[in-house]
Amino acid sequence: MRLNPLTARKLRRFREIKRGYFSFLLLVTLTVLSLFAELLINDKPLVVSFEGQLMFPTYGPVKLGSEFGLDGDSANTPVNYRDLQRRFREQSDGDFVIMPIVPYNPYENSEVDGVIRSTSPNFDRQHYLGTDTTGRDILARLFYGFRTAILFSIAFTLLTYLIGITLGCMMGYFGGIFDLLFQRIIEIWSNIPFLYMVIIVFSVIPATFSIPTRITILLVIMVLFSWTFMTYYMRTETYREKARDYALAARVLGASTPRIIFRHILPNTISTVVTFIPFTVVAAITAITALDFLGWGLPPPTPSIGELLKQGTANLTTAPWIVTSAFVALVVILTLVTFIGEAIREAFDPKKFTIYR
Repeated sequence: MRLNPLTARKLRRFREIKRGYFSFLLLVTLTVLSLFAELLINDKPLVVSFEGQLMFPTYGPVKLGSEFGLDGDSANTPVNYRDLQRRFREQSDGDFVIMPIVPYNPYENSEVDGVIRSTSPNFDRQHYLGTDTTGRDILARLFYGFRTAILFSIAFTLLTYLIGITLGCMMGYFGGIFDLLFQRIIEIWSNIPFLYMVIIVFSVIPATFSIPTRITILLVIMVLFSWTFMTYYMRTETYREKARDYALAARVLGASTPRIIFRHILPNTISTVVTFIPFTVVAAITAITALDFLGWGLPPPTPSIGELLKQGTANLTTAPWIVTSAFVALVVILTLVTFIGEAIREAFDPKKFTIYR
């Protein structure tokens, strides 16, 4: 697809803003890696070789110890691949297990001397950032929590912009009673306290609801209370653009209303909308982290940066590595997205012609 010269110039200007461009590359890399987190951080191995047969258990079904020649209590329980790896090394008969970089899943409780507790970073045990108060690996929970937060924020942004842009364009284009009616609805809707609604809804949701269902409900609630800011902006832009010559010419030529709005007016306002996207993502990540910290966000035991911050603040003196890891991770994520947002704003600003080196 060939870009028009103006868009190409904006993208070239974005690449010239090194801080934002490299932040974008780093964030995209982390996001792509997080989509394959099971290959990097997992208690299931990448490859198992047993009696000349290769197996790839990462995305496969749970295997019992009897399938690997284990007996006793281990035969009828899911195999512990870390123990199996040590066993194969001791036997030295050609069998092997290749584990991920971090051989723990984010839900696994690790015991130390038979006790489940928080432990400081330990490279020998491959707990590189330590464990939380229930013995779960912090790096695993941060990485999976990052994936949940970034995917949640992307879905939130797409749905918020879909509703806000559609209604805003319609309000600005049709005006009149339609515009006045939705302005009053938005004014009333904006005054409903968002946090109270989250607390009320999650107080009445049955505990039998699955985790994906509860996450979807939280996403819907956040979207329903966040689309109004984009509606006001698109209403103003559409109201101004519909009076321009190109929109009037399209109407005279018989173009339909949806075509005028979405094929003519919207492309002339979307460049400014793009500059809002990174800051909307920041707002979504901050909101979900705050809700998790308060205990009204993602349902446990979903990995979450906010939940780690809550644990860390409650154990500042006994386990300072928990809050340190979570705080640094959150700051890095928000900083990257903010740098991207600043670069996009500079690149798409028609009044800016500064060359960044």
